[in-house]
Amino acid sequence: MIRRKNLILLLMISFIMVACSPKVESDKLQVVTSFTIISNMVKEIGGDKVEVANLVPTGTDPHEYEVKPKDIQAMIYADVILYNGLNLEGGQYGWLFKTIVALELDQDNIFALEDGIIPRYLTSDNEEDVINPHAFLSPKVGIKMSENVVKYLVQVDPVNKTYYEEQAAAYLSQLEAIDQMYEETINALDPSNRLLVTSERAFQYMNADYGLEEAYIWEIDTEELGTTEQLKALIEKLKVNPAPVLFVESNVDTRPMETISRETSIPIYERPVYSDELGLPGSAVDTYIKLLEYNIDVISSGLNK
Repeated sequence: MIRRKNLILLLMISFIMVACSPKVESDKLQVVTSFTIISNMVKEIGGDKVEVANLVPTGTDPHEYEVKPKDIQAMIYADVILYNGLNLEGGQYGWLFKTIVALELDQDNIFALEDGIIPRYLTSDNEEDVINPHAFLSPKVGIKMSENVVKYLVQVDPVNKTYYEEQAAAYLSQLEAIDQMYEETINALDPSNRLLVTSERAFQYMNADYGLEEAYIWEIDTEELGTTEQLKALIEKLKVNPAPVLFVESNVDTRPMETISRETSIPIYERPVYSDELGLPGSAVDTYIKLLEYNIDVISSGLNK
């Protein structure tokens, strides 16, 4: 979380930067996005008409990000800010909205891409139910988020409405094909091999949308290594209902799942799944389309073992 003193200092630095570096005039729509998947969606749909500044980079936790002076400068000059919602950025009391409020930004051009998405909830022994933010791992949700992107770009920049809608039509056709791929691939799995075991409960939306069962060590990734109770619960579940393989996300410590593997004799699949972000440019998952294709390939290959 952003501490108040840190935010005040950042604001002072940023206002000095803004004063020394006035806005460069551009014909392109200045868009700020909260994390890598949204950034890629906007670039695909906005094309040549947008310039995108992304806040949370690859390799950084999007739940508890600390904004940098360059982020604040981008937000001050933005024509529109697009964020995930569904509690990914901490909701109304998280880092993003603390910054928005502190900067006194016009919230008429700040939009969450959660519209039309039915939230799914996590549970925790010590907390009330909280919304699972990882909806974007389901292509069905990705379609809805992309429709929201074009809706808000058109709302802010109606002059380029036709361009955005044409770009979106091409992009949505790719997502619809991937949605069909998920349906066919998962339906082809042996019904006894449809248990997806991951470290975090990140695939809740995808599992529900396409008919996979789920099992996990922890519900929220800030719990990191998991508790003894969480490990024991998953071990007991897998002894009764074993899975073909165990999966580990690209951004988590492998040691908890290694414990599960030792205790259950279920192997960890050799390729990780991606749950929070795109990979670095040039990687196998440096776009949202590639991430979705990669994940279903890994999951189906592992569950078919």
